[in-house]
Amino acid sequence: MRVSEKWIENGLEMLSEEFGENRVKKAIDAIKKFQIEIPGWALGTFGGGRFGGYMYPGAARNIEEKLDDAAFINKLTGVTKRFATHMLWDFSTDGMVADYNIAQRVAREAKDRGLELGAVNPTYFLKGSHMGSFTSPDEKTRNRYIEQTVLAGKIARDLCNGVVTLWFPDGSMYPGQIDLAKAYERMRMCLEKSYKKMPEDIVILIEYKVFEPGTYSTTIPDWGTSFALAKSLGNNVGVLIDLGHHHHGTNIEQIVAMIICEKMKGGFHFNTRYAADDDHSVEPNPEMARIFYELVKGDVVVNSDKKKNWAYMIDQCGGRENRIQALLHSVDSLQLSLAKAMLVQAETLAAYQDSDDIILANRLFNNAIINADVRPIVAKARIELGVPVDPVQGFIESGYQKKIERERKN
Repeated sequence: MRVSEKWIENGLEMLSEEFGENRVKKAIDAIKKFQIEIPGWALGTFGGGRFGGYMYPGAARNIEEKLDDAAFINKLTGVTKRFATHMLWDFSTDGMVADYNIAQRVAREAKDRGLELGAVNPTYFLKGSHMGSFTSPDEKTRNRYIEQTVLAGKIARDLCNGVVTLWFPDGSMYPGQIDLAKAYERMRMCLEKSYKKMPEDIVILIEYKVFEPGTYSTTIPDWGTSFALAKSLGNNVGVLIDLGHHHHGTNIEQIVAMIICEKMKGGFHFNTRYAADDDHSVEPNPEMARIFYELVKGDVVVNSDKKKNWAYMIDQCGGRENRIQALLHSVDSLQLSLAKAMLVQAETLAAYQDSDDIILANRLFNNAIINADVRPIVAKARIELGVPVDPVQGFIESGYQKKIERERKN
């Protein structure tokens, strides 16, 4: 997007006339404050190309190159200084056991590049997990994954931002393959054992997924199961919502509202779902803006008290696109969605709701969520942050892609 300063100012003037100058200023401030974590796994040679063997040119070959790419993304956005890691990809030499010393080195490497380590993800789906991780009938397998989870807590507290996110591939392909109740009991038992050994001053978020790789059953298949498990463990445990991990048509913003009402901790893995997974980049669609409205209304995003904010991470790994461009596109989409949510005239909306003016409430809501062109707000915020108005165009013009292609030839 190439825009002039006059276009930005005219756009801000029009938005201020419709939604109020104070609301527009708050939206600009929110964009500057909203921090988004970049997933390390999206920058390596894992992911969506697994079906055709394709990998975008210049893909990072090691953790140092992943950090280089993440640092450049942060240079273009100013809001992505945190880098999320996976234990057995980033802190292991054999894909079986994680190493605290490697995590220390990665934390130093991140700091040298102006980054911080964000959420830690124990890796439950590599070697030895074909019969499950926490639900495996093999006690040695379960204990190995418990040890990894406990270590993740220590790494999160000592070296990262104090957040551990858990996603399990455990499930089954066919009816009768496993005992569903026994699998759930093993999951809960292993979570309890891990939790008792983990530091008390960290946040643990439990993710869920409708299916994959188990197409008949998944042991943690929905937000309710995550909620029940989190509730049974402690106040520092919550629900991690992944946009791709739902049945089509699921009202995700309602899930957000309920979790906030229950005063439970929460977090997001952002992406866009077209099929049944989370490979696609975020797009600024009405659903995303509605989700952000509930987050803004619930005061769990850009809150001055950082302890009240949820954890916000991108989780995507496409098979065809340039993934650096894709991550920049997702950041752009999230910022546009947040800006729309900030413009909703909440007091007037509440009055319409109270007076049962159904259509007027819907129209007022959609004036911001669907109809408002908030690009001038996001552009103004980026100018004040000292980053390119269009991060994707900034990447194209930087020459960084040609540089990594030249330097990373195998």
